[in-house]
Amino acid sequence: MCAACNSDVFDVLVVGAGIAGCEAALAAAASGARVALASAGQTFSGSSFFPGTWGLGLVGPDGEKDEDDLVGAILEVGRGVALPGLARALVRGVQPAIERLQGRGVRLLEADNPDERDFIPCFDRARRSWHGLGRASYRAATETALGRAGVVTLPRHELLDLAEKDGRVRGALLRDARGEARAIGAGAVVLATGGFGGLFSRTLTMPDVRGTAAAVALRHGARLVNAEFIQIMPGLVEPVRDVVFNERTFRYARVEGLDATDAGRLLDSRGGHGPFTASLPDRAVDLALAAAGPRGAAVSYDLPARLPEFMQTYFSWFEDAFGRRPDEGLRIAPYAHASNGGILVDERGSTGVPGLFACGEATGGMHGADRIGGLSSANGLVFGHAAGRAAASWAAGRAREDDAREPLPRAPSERGAEALLALRRAMDERCLLGRTDEGLREMLRLLDELDEKNARAGSARVANVALSARALVTAMLARTESRGAHFRADFPEEDPAQARPLVVRLDADGRPVAEPLSPRRSRSLRSVGPFPTEDER
Repeated sequence: MCAACNSDVFDVLVVGAGIAGCEAALAAAASGARVALASAGQTFSGSSFFPGTWGLGLVGPDGEKDEDDLVGAILEVGRGVALPGLARALVRGVQPAIERLQGRGVRLLEADNPDERDFIPCFDRARRSWHGLGRASYRAATETALGRAGVVTLPRHELLDLAEKDGRVRGALLRDARGEARAIGAGAVVLATGGFGGLFSRTLTMPDVRGTAAAVALRHGARLVNAEFIQIMPGLVEPVRDVVFNERTFRYARVEGLDATDAGRLLDSRGGHGPFTASLPDRAVDLALAAAGPRGAAVSYDLPARLPEFMQTYFSWFEDAFGRRPDEGLRIAPYAHASNGGILVDERGSTGVPGLFACGEATGGMHGADRIGGLSSANGLVFGHAAGRAAASWAAGRAREDDAREPLPRAPSERGAEALLALRRAMDERCLLGRTDEGLREMLRLLDELDEKNARAGSARVANVALSARALVTAMLARTESRGAHFRADFPEEDPAQARPLVVRLDADGRPVAEPLSPRRSRSLRSVGPFPTEDER
């Protein structure tokens, strides 16, 4: 460390310390790189370690014979917007990822009754290889592995911007826990900071998932894909808040405000998937929840004498965590959850910006309009590993001591907490369920006002949040249909002509624009940007 300039130099800097970031850091270190792992919260944070759910599922193909079928299911569930190359890389990478976890000593749970229909993943058509990924076991084994690999952890270091020089990313500017700016030089940077959940006040993710990495990546030439497809999940508002609702229990539930005429069939169907989808008739259940307003809709149960295993696990966790059973009365409402879209990458996690890589929920393309349950964890494991290896290969011989010896700027002001809270509430109202042209354009007007005020305040966080939100709203406006996780109340049906991904980039004035990714380019990620070739590495 250079004491005079408060800077460090590493081969690879990974930003974000959930599953994807940890895997990237370990993969880079195993390739011989000097690695730093920074995170806005504690190490082992982000959506991977969100406490408001009972566990993480990890889904993959049931052997090699099932790989092609699972890829086909991802593309089918993706409804025309998933990228085949990324879907294939995801599926083929799951079994090696499982073997790496087991070799590290991570304990993976097995189902006692895997043939129960609740173990068919959300939106899927078949049973797959299923494991429960225990957070405590993952953390213990991975913490030991990070220490042995010599990875330097930097908790409570928030990403403000990337450092770029001579056409490539050379590190990042972070704010530490004291509010001081800290420049980290690096031959390559990997963004693993999670999705867009932090742009909403009603969200099922950790507070350190702020949704700002998309803005930082856009400013340096990266692009977003499928950003409008944010999973919207039912979550509790009573007796506790910010807790995931177990969708399987819909099959035994009565939901306030749902038309009783066809309620039984709709609730049975809705019990098959956690996130909302506009592509099935059971969207009526979620629209009833949204119509109930912020207080949510009341849920009551008629339970069988014996609960299925998947549901019993949830009931036991809930009672242990909150001292009461779910069937003693709940109220639920729609929450922003995981992002199906994000920074556009290739199969190695390259963003097309020299020296910049990304992985996990911060990225998009391997999922589509809807995402099969259990593939978010798989995504973090598979692409985290790939991005870490690729970043280490790119960085070899490129990290220089002078990369972090530029004059260190003063940490920008972080005034604006009230403005951000108002922004997130406005996003809840206009950008969850029931998106309309009028509401989305009003959201853009509010963002204009926020940018104008922040021009005087100079908050980097506010600027990043506002740009990420603007990119998100731009994508939502451009998709004038309802498909998968994206629902437009003014365009409630699916339009076959729009069965293609949308890419968001910044124009010459620094404003987000959305445009279709052509069918030719969606088949080959190598052609969507200047991704580094093996020779360039």
